This record gives sequence, structure tokens and C-alpha cells, in this order.
Amino acid sequence: MDKKKPIEQLAERYKQLEFLIPEIEKAAAAIIDSYSKGGKVLVCGNGGSASDADHIVGELMKSFEQKRPLKQEIQTELKKIAGERGVYLATNLQQGLPAISLNAHSALISAVANDIDATVVYAQQVAGYGNSGDVLIGLSTSGNSQNVIDALAVAKAKGVVTIGMTGKTGGKMKDVCDILINVPETRTAFVQELHLPVYHTICMMVEDYFF
Repeated sequence: MDKKKPIEQLAERYKQLEFLIPEIEKAAAAIIDSYSKGGKVLVCGNGGSASDADHIVGELMKSFEQKRPLKQEIQTELKKIAGERGVYLATNLQQGLPAISLNAHSALISAVANDIDATVVYAQQVAGYGNSGDVLIGLSTSGNSQNVIDALAVAKAKGVVTIGMTGKTGGKMKDVCDILINVPETRTAFVQELHLPVYHTICMMVEDYFF
């Protein structure tokens, strides 16, 4: 296995992203700080970026590249509570890093869209889930997705750290992001192609810190 740090691997493999290394490091540090204080990560996007939001949650909520055994005290309790099945759970479950994809809740999204406004489907969830010290990652290739912008605005109002992943210009999102990772492309497909190695690197950095 390559022993180089994830950020070094990114710089070697994607030269066009080297200028973003300071912001990527800030994003990883913000997430680490949030988790260290009992916080969580919220993620949202539209279309392909919604898939990316789900992807990020998948890397955080279970093992990515490192082993993540449950804490010993939880393993012990599981064995007491559930006997043989508890042994299986204690052995096979993994320590997760709390993360929620805001585009994954179809019933809630449709209720908000129907009862309030489709542009606030993510903002409403941030209003409910977000606490000071949490992190919200908003993905938009243009940086102009209103539902993501609204979510970021609510997040800032609640003291949630805002990370934006966009294309080259940053769009309107740049005004509501504490940390902006604007990859150097404008075409949707090409922006999304560069978002993937960025968030993989962030997830690896966070996982390496805790596990």
C-alpha cells in the first residue's frame, strides 16, 4: 500500500488541483474538529452532485480504507445484550463518523416541496439537523443552485461550518461558504470528475486521523 499521505497522492495524481490543497486541508481540519467535539456532517447536492453527497456519506459512515472496530465498551455491551448475535454484531459492525445526505429523504423532500417550496428542501433539513459546530458540505457544479445556497445560508445562521464544492467561478455559493473548493473546470461532467478525488482525499484524511 502507498504510504504517502492522501494530500500528497492527490497532488501527484491531479496536478491541476495543487492550488486547492490549502482549502482541502482546511475542509478536512474542519470536519475533524467537528467530529472531535461530537458534531456531524451534512451533505447536499442535485443530480450527479446528489450522488456525490450520498457517496461522501458512504465513505464516512463505514470503513473506507482503514479498519474501524467498534469501541471495546460497545462490543462488550452488545455481547451481554444479544448473546451469540451480539458477538456477530460486535465483530462485524464498524465505527461510523456521523454524516447525513440531505437528498436521501424522499418523503421529507416531497413534503417540504409540496407544503413550503421546492427550493428550501435542504434548508429545512439544515434548520432541523444543524447545530453549531456541525459541518455542511454543499455541492454544485455551477455554484448557483438555489436550494444548496439556501441550505448554506441557514447553516451559517446556525453556526454550522460551510464547505462548498463548485466549479471554477464558485458562483453565488462563494459568498456563503467558509471554505470554497472551486475546481478549475466549468463543464458539469468535468467539474464532477474533479470533485470525486477531492472528497475522497478529504474522507481519507479524516479517517486517517481517527483510525
